[in-house]
Amino acid sequence: MKTSAPVSIDHWLSRWLAVQALLGLGLVCVAVYFVTNLSFVARQSEELQHKEEVIRHLVAEIGAEDELTSLRHKLDDFFAGHADLQLRLSTPAGALVYSTASTTQAAISQRQLTFDIPSMLFGTSALRAQMTLNTEADAELMRRLAWTLLACALAGSALIYLSGVWLVRRGLAPIHDLARQAAALAPDSLDQSLDGSGQAEELQPLVTQFNALLARLDYAYKQLDGFNADVAHELRNPLTILIGETELALSGNREANELREVLGLNLEELRRLAGLVNDMLFLSRAACGALARRDRIDSLAMIAAEVIDYHDASLQEAGLRAEVHGDSSGFFDTALLRRALSNLLSNATHFADPGSIVELAIDSDATNAVKLSVSNIGPTIPEEHQSRLFDRFYRASPAREHSETNHGLGLSIVAAIARMHGGKTFAESAIGRTTVGFVLPMGSTQPTTPI
Repeated sequence: MKTSAPVSIDHWLSRWLAVQALLGLGLVCVAVYFVTNLSFVARQSEELQHKEEVIRHLVAEIGAEDELTSLRHKLDDFFAGHADLQLRLSTPAGALVYSTASTTQAAISQRQLTFDIPSMLFGTSALRAQMTLNTEADAELMRRLAWTLLACALAGSALIYLSGVWLVRRGLAPIHDLARQAAALAPDSLDQSLDGSGQAEELQPLVTQFNALLARLDYAYKQLDGFNADVAHELRNPLTILIGETELALSGNREANELREVLGLNLEELRRLAGLVNDMLFLSRAACGALARRDRIDSLAMIAAEVIDYHDASLQEAGLRAEVHGDSSGFFDTALLRRALSNLLSNATHFADPGSIVELAIDSDATNAVKLSVSNIGPTIPEEHQSRLFDRFYRASPAREHSETNHGLGLSIVAAIARMHGGKTFAESAIGRTTVGFVLPMGSTQPTTPI
């Protein structure tokens, strides 16, 4: 498939400005030409009509044949100084009565007027008058006018083209400036924004959106750097433990029981590593656009109750009690939903005050969506941390940094599961109560691509 070559905006606009100018000026020139020509034609007709009236009057005055000489003198006097006008008078039989002297060759452009003049000299018959007007001067003037108008139209179009090129290039100068600013950006300078102070009003939305994109890219780069550092940190600790325990076991003669104990500790670390890798792979597949497989769930409260039963031991150990409030139904991925609720409940268990109640709420609304949330009583999460709770490896509390069972991906997985269902997450924390959850559309029977 062939792709068209990029078109220069300034040349394209300038060419079309010149074409439109040529068309506009051409129409004006054509109108001027035809109006002028009509004026000449009207003047010529008026002149011929005036001469016709005079000739009729002179011929009507003669009543005898001896007055023909006087008529010829009068006509000679009348046509004196009118070299462009000729008259021929003839009898009905074709005999020449009067003719003006022709001093020029036959004109290429001329107008003729033929009419009959009643005369008492010839009884009931009339003289035949043929008047010829030489319009060559007017035709030459029209030809000069036509060439002049054409030259003016072409010169005007050329001038408009050149001025259009200058104006368009000047108008596009801010875009070239933005291009230079964008070309100067690098991955390590994405925190800089384009300077739109000198840009035109029409470019301000583009500059704003581009700066917003730069901010998102800068955040993504920083998040990626942080993610790499967090992954290295999370993998380094268990690997260090595994290497240390293995080196210690190999440093001397160990009994079989001691080796089993070392292998058991190593197995725990390996399982933790496997869990971390699996969670990272899950997040990677979710980020690549994997969708949840939807099945009919008649009672979300039953799913929540099963999750609470699974965490019963950890709840009792933390001195907590969990309750389910509300119920709903819809089409969801049961396994993913259990995992999301389990992560939320595990997160609440870590931070809930002993002796309090962890509430798992299920609410549906008129927008065909269901809201699932886990609420606990405990330390208030500062507002600046609430928007980042679902970031990978992000920990709002320093106490979590040394947790052996939590590596900071639980809420990220919740956010990924919400996106796979076409939903979104939310977090609220105020006056000692923290609520974390997600909102999902209830879905339909249409199957989706499973993860």
